[in-house]
Amino acid sequence: MIIDSHQHFWKYEPVKHAWIDDAMAAIRKDFMPSDLKQVYKENGIEGCVAVEADQTPAETNFLLSLAAENDFIKGVVGWVDLRANDIEAKLEAYTGKEKLKGFRHVVQGEPDHNFLLRSNFLRGISSLEKHNYTYDILIFPHQLGATLEFVKKFPNQKFVIDHIAKPYIKDGFFDGWATLMQEIAKQEHVYCKLSGMITEADYKSWTAEQIQPYMDLVLEAFGTDRLLYGSDWPVCLVAGNYSKVKELTTNFISKLSTHEKNNIMGNNAIKFYNL
Repeated sequence: MIIDSHQHFWKYEPVKHAWIDDAMAAIRKDFMPSDLKQVYKENGIEGCVAVEADQTPAETNFLLSLAAENDFIKGVVGWVDLRANDIEAKLEAYTGKEKLKGFRHVVQGEPDHNFLLRSNFLRGISSLEKHNYTYDILIFPHQLGATLEFVKKFPNQKFVIDHIAKPYIKDGFFDGWATLMQEIAKQEHVYCKLSGMITEADYKSWTAEQIQPYMDLVLEAFGTDRLLYGSDWPVCLVAGNYSKVKELTTNFISKLSTHEKNNIMGNNAIKFYNL
């Protein structure tokens, strides 16, 4: 089964979605399951994980309602205020919501480079494990040092790095990102999504050859058991289309064994998110 481990839905609102800047104007509109269902049919995708794009409890409920209405949405990564004093009560309120698999915070947008290591956030993360929730790590490369310390603190928590930690592909920066990603990958409870890469390159002129060194690095570091294919639809549409995103990964893994390809394209997502 081919699973897209990372995509979004939204009803576009200029204030709520202010992160969609002028260069991304193509996605200033609604993107809902009916839109994605057709795309998946054309590309042979059988299921997906819907990930939050707005840091509110309402976003989590919005995604859960879509998942309840659409069987192809196999799981939801929502948002909860992990810094809240009543985090336990907030998590317990989701008891019985079987499609809720985990949570994410937009750490890349936090001005504090060490946000992940603050005591109130750590307390929230410590509550996830007993509820069997995953955590998606959304960061920029300058936050990888804190991320390394962070994941070491929770050896039994399932983590996945979104978008290979958004390396500066457009600028060709590699070594600092690569060194820290290799260190983080030594922590066997940390997975990584092969997603969001074309939007870290130049939207109009990216090539697979330009992105390949970054994919080579995470394949070598994380192996075929801890990489997950993800499209980052509809964000990916600012730099291409769904078919191009999928082909970037399928062409890259084409020389692997059938078992290894199946892991990256679906089995690892099923295992990680308990789909």
